[in-house]
Amino acid sequence: MNTKEEENYWSNRYQNEMTGWDLGAPSTPLKTYIDQLENKNLKILIPGAGNAYEAAYLFENGFYNTHVLDISKIPLTAFAEKYPNFPPSQLLHENFFEHEGQYDLIMEQTFFCSFPPTKKSRTAYAEKMADLLKSNGKLVGLWFDFPLKADMVKRPFGGTKDEYLTYLSPYFEVMNFERCYNSMKTRNGVELFGIFKKLRK
Repeated sequence: MNTKEEENYWSNRYQNEMTGWDLGAPSTPLKTYIDQLENKNLKILIPGAGNAYEAAYLFENGFYNTHVLDISKIPLTAFAEKYPNFPPSQLLHENFFEHEGQYDLIMEQTFFCSFPPTKKSRTAYAEKMADLLKSNGKLVGLWFDFPLKADMVKRPFGGTKDEYLTYLSPYFEVMNFERCYNSMKTRNGVELFGIFKKLRK
């Protein structure tokens, strides 16, 4: 899909409330990670943020340099209405692969699993994540831990720890990547939590 087709696809899902991935609150593993962060000056990006519960939690806890990116304008507009104090300039209606910037931390909430599971798209994801991070920057997030199916249309797509590492390891030092011990109930047993540090080149 090109950018317009992707935008239409996701906007249609929001309009029709086809958002089964939406937890309705910050994901417990990510909330736990946020709670141990001390540097409130971190420049943070949440791509494919959707309703961006983690972004709201970050902002409410003093992480004011948090940026929310989504290819659909619908969740960004809803977020702006719900959190009027959040800077509009930090709500980014863009294609992730076309975004430019440098961040200390990128938080991802099964964003990887939204792309068609081809070698091309998954390699492009890893490359772009590394490109957007500053030296020693971190990618922290959640990846679905269930096998890929033959269906190349129904999202989100799964994968395995070993498969994900084939894409991420060339660009990142693996600090942690394990099955979540504190997933929310609807995702118990099907999430991996990862912390990856950008490799110096």
